[in-house]
Amino acid sequence: MQITRSTSLDTQKGPADWFTGDVYIDPVAAPAGSSTFAAAAVHFTPGSHTAWHTHPHGQTVFVTEGIGLCQREGGPVETIRAGDRVFFEPGENHWHGAAPNRFMVHIAIQQNDESGSPVTWGRHVTDEEYRQDPA
Repeated sequence: MQITRSTSLDTQKGPADWFTGDVYIDPVAAPAGSSTFAAAAVHFTPGSHTAWHTHPHGQTVFVTEGIGLCQREGGPVETIRAGDRVFFEPGENHWHGAAPNRFMVHIAIQQNDESGSPVTWGRHVTDEEYRQDPA
């Protein structure tokens, strides 16, 4: 058993290459030994969101606070709320983040591929894409 005290891990600001707006990341679980599993608590300020991206083994997002938005490529923008779970299929191009006027926190869960990568980042979501009326 290993206990990691919360004071030993610093909150990281999400890189501008991956996010629009102010986003903060707290690690929850990192790959270790033979495990390829990773998880993070991601804190989105109102209007902030990811760029388009894919995950080689898919991704589960579990919303813990607030109201957010998500979209898979070619689909409608969907509203997500605390308690909602979203699974993005392996290789499915998507984005997710906070609603324009609300904070949102989610736990992002994914696995690394054989090269150690959990994600492939794409272009930033345009203002027009983000502002579509949610379903």
